[in-house]
Amino acid sequence: MATVIRQLDDEVVERPFNKSQFLRVLAYLKPYKRNIILTVILMAIGTVCGLGNTYLMSRAVGQLSQDNYKNVPWLLGGMVVLALTGMICIRQRIRWMDSAGRKGISQLREDLFKHIQGMSFSFFDTRSAGKLLVRVINDVNSLNDLFSNGIINVIVECLTLVLLLVIMLVVDLRLTLIALCILPFLAFAIFKLKRVIRHRWQVQSIKNSTLNGYLHETLSGMRVTQEFVREDENSDTFKNVSKDVRKSWMRAVGVGSAFFPIIEIAGSIGTVLVYIFGVKFMRADALSLANLLLILWYLGKFWEPLNILSDFYNSILTAAASMERIFEIMDTPSEIQDKPGAPDMKPIQGRVTFDHVTFGYNKEKTVLKDVCFDVRPGQTIALVGPTGAGKSTVVNLISRFYDVTDGAVRIDGQDVRDVKLLSLRKQMSVMMQDSFIFSGTIMENIRYGRLDATDEEVIAAAKTVFAHDFIMQMEKGYETQVNERGSTLSSGQRQLISFARALLNDPKILILDEATSSIDTHTEMLIQKALDVLLKGRTSFVIAHRLSTIRNADCIMVVRDGNISERGTHEELIRIPGGHYRSLCEAQYRFMTADD
Repeated sequence: MATVIRQLDDEVVERPFNKSQFLRVLAYLKPYKRNIILTVILMAIGTVCGLGNTYLMSRAVGQLSQDNYKNVPWLLGGMVVLALTGMICIRQRIRWMDSAGRKGISQLREDLFKHIQGMSFSFFDTRSAGKLLVRVINDVNSLNDLFSNGIINVIVECLTLVLLLVIMLVVDLRLTLIALCILPFLAFAIFKLKRVIRHRWQVQSIKNSTLNGYLHETLSGMRVTQEFVREDENSDTFKNVSKDVRKSWMRAVGVGSAFFPIIEIAGSIGTVLVYIFGVKFMRADALSLANLLLILWYLGKFWEPLNILSDFYNSILTAAASMERIFEIMDTPSEIQDKPGAPDMKPIQGRVTFDHVTFGYNKEKTVLKDVCFDVRPGQTIALVGPTGAGKSTVVNLISRFYDVTDGAVRIDGQDVRDVKLLSLRKQMSVMMQDSFIFSGTIMENIRYGRLDATDEEVIAAAKTVFAHDFIMQMEKGYETQVNERGSTLSSGQRQLISFARALLNDPKILILDEATSSIDTHTEMLIQKALDVLLKGRTSFVIAHRLSTIRNADCIMVVRDGNISERGTHEELIRIPGGHYRSLCEAQYRFMTADD
């Protein structure tokens, strides 16, 4: 079990604190600098009110100790006014800064999501959806306190410390220096804790990511879990992963919480020293009661900003792990990008050319080797071959989900790398074997690739692929709500909806990657009749193992060992003695005969 957890924890922990990342986070508050400036002003006014309140209180106590009541009512009235003013400033400050912080967080999350959407397939091949989910939600949320209060609090608390220090030095230089003699020891203790705290928060962040990734993976594969009766094993793994999260959290919080006691102890020592020496100075008539109280009260306030600053520093160390993980994603460039100044793809006619194409998902293994073919507009091309031969790779290169290692893929003579990616894909439709259904209505799912389509066009597309009848049999027809991945639909129904979605886009190039693998024979026969009309005028690439799906193709290409080993019509290929396509047909015929 420990091995499983170690495999899940695959991220580097030790990284130096990156100041540039912190500055990048602050840049998200720049559009709201007006709110920030007003907030700082309000907090400064509130701070002055708080300090002024304490000063008036010390004056009032001093006069009462001298039996002088003349100015006491005015001093008490002034305290009330300052308290009300400070309360109003604090309330408005919270509203303005929280608004700016929330907007900054929202923009950061939107930028991260947009960047992830633009990543190439190779990016998602090496990262689980659960860990990406943690980046977009948990890691961004962890910066909320930093945005909403932390940064502004630092500015104001630094101002408070300066004001307190100046006033205390003016009131009594001796007591102030005595109180602050403990600061060097405090700074040393904080410096020692810094690295330990940051390391432990990094570990906690990774453990939390592991928990989310494992939970997402387990929920996605729940059917397989139940089929193989893996509930107990998965529960044990989840228990151990969850325990790791709890332990790492407690270890991080345990060290982080040491800041407050250290500052409290330092403050208590400083206060005791001020009290001892202050009483001596009073007995020697070198200090008044009012000034002693003022120094003691201000000294109490002096440690509060230090507490807040230490909490902010702790928050910075905590947020550092999240910032690293966020910007690790945002700084990862997509392998598929538009060239500078690339033009839009002109309206596609449908000619597809593979010009000595070589491709591998990594440098160690080549999937396609010097593949060449030329497809005329409107032709239907079927790709057959053993699993892993490279059939899906061919169609992925046409849509530029990956870029070729060598050679070129051209559409209408234009290298697909020389035009804008979105303008290329908008003129294509791809239907994969795994038909993904989004949460929403059936109408919304079919309209997903073409939002401006009318209801009539959506229904017409569904009728063409024979999805209309089963949709209308549902309680609310096209307005029927379906769950994520279409769990309430049969596999064939999900594929028919995906087929209607692809066709509604009216593509010039249509790609069907095992699109009829889960459709029953009767439905497949109906679709074959529709395909005769639907594929007319479109260049189509069909990957299928069923011969009934591909035998009428204009050209059948057999992909073997990374190349096109055979090509031709069904009649041409079936006559090749010992040919792979002929062997495939014979094997399927024997299988069907055995079933009969």
